[in-house]
Amino acid sequence: MLSLGQKVDILKVIAHPVRIRILEELAKGVKCVSDFEEFLEIRQSNISQHFTLLRHFGVVDYYMDGRLRCYFLVNPLIPELLELLRKDYCESLPRPACCPVTKKGVYPGERKR
Repeated sequence: MLSLGQKVDILKVIAHPVRIRILEELAKGVKCVSDFEEFLEIRQSNISQHFTLLRHFGVVDYYMDGRLRCYFLVNPLIPELLELLRKDYCESLPRPACCPVTKKGVYPGERKR
């Protein structure tokens, strides 16, 4: 089970456009660094830095296939997070009845001053 601190660290480490694109591809299956060069249009050394960070935080791991490093997802939270990010939310949540904007109802808890 992940601690709250670990969950926060995972959110921080994936909060980068390149890393999200990497994770989206890995959610489809194992990929090698060379597979990402053309797709991401960035240098292999830069891609490797992103993988190093993702690996350090336990998001991905790799195995060697000859000279190739083949990466895959290991953290089960990642596919669920990616699914949430893909959703398109059309509306915001309704305001609570006690909201000053709606001027309806009263705050359900005890007011502390």
